[in-house]
Amino acid sequence: MELLASQLIDPFRIGMIFFLLVTALRTRAATGMVVPLGLGVVFIAILLPLTTARDASGTGDMAMAVAAGIAANALILSVCLAAWTAWKKTR
Repeated sequence: MELLASQLIDPFRIGMIFFLLVTALRTRAATGMVVPLGLGVVFIAILLPLTTARDASGTGDMAMAVAAGIAANALILSVCLAAWTAWKKTR
């Protein structure tokens, strides 16, 4: 639970998910929305634990970090999608 909470407030992760959504919105006519967003969520969930030095000792469980990352990314993406939908309806 602590791992998920730390990933939910990671500003780099939030920024990557936000710009993933922006990119998907700009290219949705050619690629759609579901597949690029789904693959992006998984890609970011794998990329961040591999490239950050939070656990330099190597004792952390990579599978748990990736699983928590997928859940965190999906939650962040759902908030971004809800905000985009609300903004679109008010325009």
